[in-house]
Amino acid sequence: MVGNKMRVAMWYNNRDVRVEEMPVPQIGTGELLVRVEACGICGSDVMEWYRLDRAPLVLGHEVGGQVVAVGKGVERYQEGDRVSAAHHVPCNTCHYCLSGHHTVCDTLRRTNFYPGGLAEYIRLPAINVDRGVFRLPDEVSYEEATFIEPLSCVLRGQRLASMQPGKSVLVIGSGISGLLHVQLARNLGAGKVIATDISDYRLNAAKRLGADTAFSGREDIPTRVRQVNDGRLADLVIVCTGATSAFTQALESVERGGTVLFFAATGPDVIIPISINELFWRNEITLTSSYAGSPADHEEALELISSGAIPVKQMITHRISLEETGLGFQLVVEARDSIKVIVEPQR
Repeated sequence: MVGNKMRVAMWYNNRDVRVEEMPVPQIGTGELLVRVEACGICGSDVMEWYRLDRAPLVLGHEVGGQVVAVGKGVERYQEGDRVSAAHHVPCNTCHYCLSGHHTVCDTLRRTNFYPGGLAEYIRLPAINVDRGVFRLPDEVSYEEATFIEPLSCVLRGQRLASMQPGKSVLVIGSGISGLLHVQLARNLGAGKVIATDISDYRLNAAKRLGADTAFSGREDIPTRVRQVNDGRLADLVIVCTGATSAFTQALESVERGGTVLFFAATGPDVIIPISINELFWRNEITLTSSYAGSPADHEEALELISSGAIPVKQMITHRISLEETGLGFQLVVEARDSIKVIVEPQR
């Protein structure tokens, strides 16, 4: 039985997250009401510059939960279904979608579920129900479901960066996205997977999760890469930290004919100088970026998790209650002895 009120973690800033009450969302035609059982805190959730002008907000978009109410006209889902959901979904008909760039679609950038995953319940609008709800197989837990969205982003990034078997891969930054990139590159047959970070805790995690070599980001990265990669730089460099130094390291660490994938965001005013002659004229370097994941990427991510190909559960370091969400934000901000922090609103 769903009551009239629910608890949410209301974000004012990274040091001020309050548990507040608000009405349980009312659903309309084509919509679903989902009880949130688990929600991950994403690195993008703690980017204050990106969100402060819209605060207070209920954040959270990496969700696993159970359908508790079904709107008129919904036929594919029923009460009791275990699901995950994409918070952004594309139109599938615009210029961008038809050219394969679903995640830059205007519709995708306007859509969202309400109010956010760090709440006891969320309302899924009809367009999300139509193309962004994923029924969970029995072998996928709610907490594992919180990895579907971040893994979909990683899948899209490596596809746009033309990841192929045999390539050497350097992942700069071994937080949750970096570690997912390490695991996916290994799964896709990378010839060598190298990871960096400034945290020994995360470097050890990278080794445990599939990196052949992991070393401090404070070292001379190009020299260290050559030492462990038969004298060559990396064919694919993936930047998974917003530190400005990482972007410079990436440009210095990519092999001729290679690709740099800018996966993480920097601060809003960061500008990176690039030598056109050195990178492009003779060396055929490709610089690319990726944003979010499409519904098809979510489906593929779910399959990788369901099959055990990407063992995401071992990346969970903290499981906390809704009342502890403020602590969760601090763990993610500090980026020390934590990898994946999951909030359990029903606890």
